[in-house]
Amino acid sequence: MFTDCSSSTTSRLIHLNSLNGAFLPRPCFGQLSLRTTASTWRCTLSIRSSSSPSAIVINGKAEAKNIRDDIKIEVSRMKESIGVVPAEDSSEEEVLKSVSGFNDDPSVHGILVQLPLPSHMDEQSILNAVSIEKDVDGFHPLNIGGLAMRGREPLFLPCTPKGCIELLHRYKIDIIGKRAVVLGRSNIVGMPAALLLQREDATVTIIHSRTINPEEITRQADIIIAAVGQPNMVRGSWIKPGAVVIDVGIKRVEDPSAAHGYRWVGDVCYEEASKVASAITPVPGGVGPMTIAMLLSNTFTSAKRFHNFQ
Repeated sequence: MFTDCSSSTTSRLIHLNSLNGAFLPRPCFGQLSLRTTASTWRCTLSIRSSSSPSAIVINGKAEAKNIRDDIKIEVSRMKESIGVVPAEDSSEEEVLKSVSGFNDDPSVHGILVQLPLPSHMDEQSILNAVSIEKDVDGFHPLNIGGLAMRGREPLFLPCTPKGCIELLHRYKIDIIGKRAVVLGRSNIVGMPAALLLQREDATVTIIHSRTINPEEITRQADIIIAAVGQPNMVRGSWIKPGAVVIDVGIKRVEDPSAAHGYRWVGDVCYEEASKVASAITPVPGGVGPMTIAMLLSNTFTSAKRFHNFQ
């Protein structure tokens, strides 16, 4: 395990503790708590016509809470039924040894490697060392291979793309037969998001840095997933009236008028896009909370699989 909690360039390997009623990473990373409430909230979306004055906001924060609440209940049921300080200068050998130890530890149900890694470490070597049965991030080559092949099922889906698709499902947004555009082709979001949309029977186009006429292509999409890391790149003029927009990007930009002198923005110009789209995720509060919820979901799935719990 390695981290420098004050550094944006340092990576961390999170050891997700066994499911004794909660998911708790090591204290250095902060506590991920699961709370339950007396009631849950659900939303059904009817796609608005192109004449709608503004988009329905896809509330990832609220849906992530619903998912955490559901997992909390299932974790408690599982517990009742079957009872079940790192530093950046760590060497690659030490990290691989830690991964191996976690692989062999039956009390550890999930391992993830937070990228990017320090420059002296081989990213692929460490990612490949994580047991596929504990790869709750879904980045193991065999998981990605299973995602890419028809008729195969990966053990885990990458958390952020999985969260994007989960939001579409929870808001009752049709994917089958729709034209989808994914902006970005990273291994973490863009590529697996495109594969997931394809598995949902969408017709998918990926836009990247070498794409000619990205605005024209994006304007044809019924569903847009933006994951390029360029603030406000997708303008309202890029969006077909009535399209659904999932904004994965998040970046801090200077804003003297804001309370802290800055604000968080996504890849999509929200003010413009919300007037054209039928539904849109805000930044923050959209995809981000869903990523954590999907990590918890994947870890719980791993624990159930390990203990043969139905």
